[in-house]
Amino acid sequence: MTRFRLLVRRGLLPLTCVLLAATLAGQAAGLAGLARSGDPTPPAGGVTALGLGLGLFDDDDDDDPPPVPPATAPAPPRLPTPVDPPEDPYAPEPVVILGTIEIPRLGLASPLNQGISLNSIDRGPSHWPGTALPGDPGNVVVAGHRVTAGGPFRNIDQLEAGDAVIFTVGAERSTYRVTGHEVVTPDAMRIVDQTPEPTATLFACHPPGSAQYRYVVRLALAEVVDLAPTSPPRSVGP
Repeated sequence: MTRFRLLVRRGLLPLTCVLLAATLAGQAAGLAGLARSGDPTPPAGGVTALGLGLGLFDDDDDDDPPPVPPATAPAPPRLPTPVDPPEDPYAPEPVVILGTIEIPRLGLASPLNQGISLNSIDRGPSHWPGTALPGDPGNVVVAGHRVTAGGPFRNIDQLEAGDAVIFTVGAERSTYRVTGHEVVTPDAMRIVDQTPEPTATLFACHPPGSAQYRYVVRLALAEVVDLAPTSPPRSVGP
């Protein structure tokens, strides 16, 4: 049987060559006739059809385009690093005014200080150094008194979900909305943890007149308005 197949194959090769030559000759004659008749339409079939039938040509396109590389995910934003609170609660700090803070429900409109010692908080609501600045990714942490120094955060426990807290720093006005409340112990440093999304935290001693606990209000950024569109971008870091 193997020898028979070999003989068949040896016989097919000359036959294939003969058929191909005859087809080429017929194709040439057809093209010559077309040239004489002026018909530009080539005859159907021809060499291509024979070649496909004999497996001499491949109608599949093997030159597929290279695969598109997967899109590279953007790097997560570099979050700020809050400074450690000083061992001395009255540690000296420079007097820095970052901007303003407004809480319409409480009727509060006050300068926003920078600092975490009581020297800064005694002047009014104060931004914890190293936490995010308003409008940026991260957690904006602000401390204030409930009784002393005019008690700017006296009624932060009355804030309701959706209430606005508005920061104006530089050329940006950032509006945050209340999302929740909690009461923690003074050592609960997690309240200053930074978040990938823009959030804010207000805190004050609790209950009013006592330092036994801290009352915490959580917020999420709702809107940022550029008050000076032509101003250069602001670089923020720890």
